[in-house]
Amino acid sequence: MSPPAFAAPAALAALVSLAACSGDEGDAISRDTQPFSGIAENETIEVTGTEPFWGMTIDQAEGVAAYSTPENIEGTRFAVERFAGNNGLGFTGALDSGEGVTVTITPGECSDGMSDRTYPFTATAEVGERDLRGCAFTDAQGFTGPQAP
Repeated sequence: MSPPAFAAPAALAALVSLAACSGDEGDAISRDTQPFSGIAENETIEVTGTEPFWGMTIDQAEGVAAYSTPENIEGTRFAVERFAGNNGLGFTGALDSGEGVTVTITPGECSDGMSDRTYPFTATAEVGERDLRGCAFTDAQGFTGPQAP
């Protein structure tokens, strides 16, 4: 008994589909899978944000951060864990109040909109229910512009 007439075209279509999925290394889309290395593990990161005003100092060598606001200028210190993704760093921790903190630092020119400074990194933070945006620099990769705006 011979196979049905549609079997050969269907089998050919299946083989073409599989060949397209497996692809050749030269045909594959190249993706960088290396962890972000633009900020060394021993650099201290300074984050600053406006509306509302907030700041954070992340001491990677110690594994701690200090979150500050105008109401708490000294800041609240808490332990953080570092994660290097493909295009930036993430830090997670929790304040003494139990509020979770997640901070993401990514490369990209940033302006705080209030000074004439330009920062080398952008920052987003989630502190409890608050979503915050800001700019960041490190002790090795500073901002450009006036020292005291």
